[in-house]
Amino acid sequence: MSSTEQVPQISIPEEVQANTPEITPRGGPRRLSIVRSRTQEPVLQVDISDDTTLFDIRAMHKEELSKHFPNGFVFLQQGSFLHLSARKEKTTKATQFLPYVTVQMNAASPFVTRNNTALPKTHLDDPLWFKDAIFYEILVRGFYDSNGDGIGDFKGITEKMPYLHWLGITCIWLVPFYQSPLRDGGYDISDYCSILPEYGTLEDFQEFLNCAHAHGIRVIADLVVNHTSDQHSWFQESRSSRDNPKRDWYVWSDTPDKWLTAPIIFIDTEVSNWTWDEKAGQFFWHRFFKHQPDLNFENPEVQEAMLDVMSFWLDLGLDGFRVDAVPYLFEEENTICANLPKTHNFLKRMRSFIDQEYPNRFLLAEANQPPVEVSDYFGNGDEFHSCFHFPIMPRMFISIRKQNYLPIMKVLKATPNIPENCQWSTFLRNHDELTLEMCDDEERRQLYEDYAKDPRMRCNIGIRRRLAQLVDNDRREIELLHALLFGLPGSPFLYYGDEIGMGDNIYLGDRDGVRTPMQWNGDRNAGFSKADFARLYFPVIMDPVFGYQSVNVEAQMRHESSLLHWIRKLINFRKSSPIFGRGEMEFIETANLKVFSFLRKYQGHAVLCVYNLGKDAQPAEIPLPDYIGYTPLELFGKTEFPSITSKPYQLAIGANGFYWFNLIAPIRISH
Repeated sequence: MSSTEQVPQISIPEEVQANTPEITPRGGPRRLSIVRSRTQEPVLQVDISDDTTLFDIRAMHKEELSKHFPNGFVFLQQGSFLHLSARKEKTTKATQFLPYVTVQMNAASPFVTRNNTALPKTHLDDPLWFKDAIFYEILVRGFYDSNGDGIGDFKGITEKMPYLHWLGITCIWLVPFYQSPLRDGGYDISDYCSILPEYGTLEDFQEFLNCAHAHGIRVIADLVVNHTSDQHSWFQESRSSRDNPKRDWYVWSDTPDKWLTAPIIFIDTEVSNWTWDEKAGQFFWHRFFKHQPDLNFENPEVQEAMLDVMSFWLDLGLDGFRVDAVPYLFEEENTICANLPKTHNFLKRMRSFIDQEYPNRFLLAEANQPPVEVSDYFGNGDEFHSCFHFPIMPRMFISIRKQNYLPIMKVLKATPNIPENCQWSTFLRNHDELTLEMCDDEERRQLYEDYAKDPRMRCNIGIRRRLAQLVDNDRREIELLHALLFGLPGSPFLYYGDEIGMGDNIYLGDRDGVRTPMQWNGDRNAGFSKADFARLYFPVIMDPVFGYQSVNVEAQMRHESSLLHWIRKLINFRKSSPIFGRGEMEFIETANLKVFSFLRKYQGHAVLCVYNLGKDAQPAEIPLPDYIGYTPLELFGKTEFPSITSKPYQLAIGANGFYWFNLIAPIRISH
């Protein structure tokens, strides 16, 4: 049935109307009505006028929702009513969401049928799908503006979904899009279950999510569990009185002298982890900005509230979360208030909840720490599915400047083994600064000298630059870094715009210089928005080298030799074999420190990866005693190289070049 086809009106049975339960959400008493469509499937109609949200309905009426919708529900908002209807199967098992009917408060067209689509069953059946995924980070406000207000929105991403499908990425990572005063790029959340109005509505989000799934693309989103905005209603209630029921939802103290061994994270802006609140008459604890008070996870109500937030978005079909700042959930005297056993206990509970209620969904940890400490967040395969490998990223930049593979090898050898059902996540750049916290003083000094000579390029303990400008727009280095990212163990994360070599604007404050509008074409506002230039949330890049007139999607789509086409080709090669996402890695040490080589092995197959970190052509002798007689087949050009002998395999590699060889076993003829 099409979305415009009318269906006969139905009457609500008198016994249903008479037995309608009363509910009392934030906005006061509300009526929850159970009606039935012509398909006889239950449809719940909920009056949500005033400030009531679906989160309120979920929180106070779990039993009713579980009774009528045991496998979850879908919804549509029409005016002051929400209309909920059942899914017949868990979305993780269904090949397609079933149609649902919602009551529309319009006499001319009393019903509308809407069809949702999910990912193919083959994708949903694999609990390790994230190992093969190519992730792509998007800032909603920076991708595409569909309504001309100068700010990107969900309808804009939906409109550009064919581009993402063409590019080949398989999972979108959304940075926070929730209601927020935007003092920290959305990581200061004032309402977990509503969308920033500039980005659209919940229905817009649902349409975006359905469109992504229809294109075979999953979606994960940031979940900020450690803190909220000081504008969140929870905090406003908490600070209002010591007797308020939510007082214990945050961490309060009469003195700022507790937990002094916990380091300050944002040393550029904060002088203490405590801030005095005049209205509350106490200090509140915050590990980040003073406008981001930490939640008190010692309180079971806070833990339950966070699981409810997760359910809210997972019920809509979200495929998982990148969980922000996970080490800092609990506090304890004489510690750095990070990585505490209580933190791991709650995170295991979170994972158990996901596995039981939403199988095959995904949890990614953000924990900027050494690999040996981060690996604890995998647990025994029962905590996070994946963790970012922060230390490998700066070592890649160090290695190409030093023209020496030892910095990369050193950090990888210090990386412990992880459970079979887990995976590292890797990246070159993202929406934050290129963090140098995991570098020693000498490494940090060298990176600043090589990549951030201007102090304005530095932020906190890091460098706020996009990839192309970090390497002075050197196409060979951009390709080499991406080839390393895609060849090393872990699931690769790309940052929007890096596929075309977008630049940055260091004159914007904080980390906003790397968050400028996507450059779609050479027209006004880079094709990002039809708004007047002055209305854009940030100005587009306009300098002679990285300006949108010369760096944009439309121009690069036309030329097969462009960076965009090259990145797309690399993505397709990575996706063509599970060896990169699931295979083990074996180092091959060579005498020439400019040539980095290793094997990726999986289920009896092997790929030889060889990288020249040098600025000039280099010779290499690579010992491969276990592959005598094998023929290296170069993956990009499908060219056969001479067979491997008992001697070290000899190669010549161009400046900043690389090879991926599929090692083809010799044909054995038996007599």
